[in-house]
Amino acid sequence: MGNLGATEIILIVLVILVFFGAKKIPELAKGLGQGIREFKKATKDVSNGVEEEVKKIDDSVKK
Repeated sequence: MGNLGATEIILIVLVILVFFGAKKIPELAKGLGQGIREFKKATKDVSNGVEEEVKKIDDSVKK
């Protein structure tokens, strides 16, 4: 999948407008934003958990 040009982006936006209508787009964008935020938070939580476990292992090996 390559880079999208202006023509492709305009075409995608028009198709979305036809399928969902102009009133639904802000709701869809809000839902997408919340989903991305939750995914980033979950990723950060998992990363922090892994780092804590690695630190525990390092501390136990150093003793």
